[in-house]
Amino acid sequence: MDLLKERIMQEGRCFPGGILKVDSFVNHQMDPILMMDLAKEFVRLFKDIKYNKIITIEASGIAPAIMVGYLTNLPVVFVKKKQPKTMEGMITSVVHSFTKDRDYTVCVSNSYLTPEDHVLFIDDFLANGNASKGVMDLCEKAGAKIEAMGFIIEKAFQHGGDFLRKEGIRYEALATVESLDDCKIVLK
Repeated sequence: MDLLKERIMQEGRCFPGGILKVDSFVNHQMDPILMMDLAKEFVRLFKDIKYNKIITIEASGIAPAIMVGYLTNLPVVFVKKKQPKTMEGMITSVVHSFTKDRDYTVCVSNSYLTPEDHVLFIDDFLANGNASKGVMDLCEKAGAKIEAMGFIIEKAFQHGGDFLRKEGIRYEALATVESLDDCKIVLK
């Protein structure tokens, strides 16, 4: 996705510790035209698999996941980072946020993630794979099957992709950052 790579190089900012800030177009202020283009690419990349539900973790994965859901006419479930008092049949997992350096207990209702579900997970970043691990845990607990995962940006130097490949999980990243050494963005 050349347009995404251009935006990362033009507007992305690097912070020490391997943090890439793309909040001007992905995860604070969003570019809806870009989000639709990203969703179209995810739909194209995953056209050969059968899935009946899209899942993401709040909050930054919601926009691209909704766009994929819109294009495929499928429901989108977002895993919550706070446990609502009204949720019944709650399934939980613990996810460590690399960016915020804290653990979250995430949850989803077993009404919306079931053994009949074949899941496509969509998120903004693949770094260490912590969000992916949490979703894998939730799906296992629910009896759902993960068919594939899609990420807007993969930070390859943090090895989440290595973990997913080792686990046999198919995934696609629309842009891959090879390095943020010396706060210079190097894309594949």
